[in-house]
Amino acid sequence: QVQLVESGGGLVQPGGSLSLSCTASGTIFRVIAMGWYRQAPGKERELVARTTSGASTDYADSVKGRFTISRDSAGNTVYLQMNSLKPEDTAVYYCNAYIYTTYVDFDAYWGQGTQVTVSS
Repeated sequence: QVQLVESGGGLVQPGGSLSLSCTASGTIFRVIAMGWYRQAPGKERELVARTTSGASTDYADSVKGRFTISRDSAGNTVYLQMNSLKPEDTAVYYCNAYIYTTYVDFDAYWGQGTQVTVSS
């Protein structure tokens, strides 16, 4: 089994910063990609940022220049540094990972979600 454990999040004022982290553990053969999604009340879950094992990154247009995604050298932990936060960034943030648990078994995994609230 694979688990994604998230940390970080919380309440911050507009213009402030927060950092999220997510670590994958369990039966892992290879982590292909890791990323962050978010879901605001009444809205669909959307991609925030993702990074592959080749170190390429993608960002939602709404967070480009403000958020930075990175992974540790082992490749099992992903970070999201969020700067210049806006009230519209308020959402539950979910970690996502695409992981091979064996040479042939591949699946997508999700964290439990962490709340980010941007408010004065």
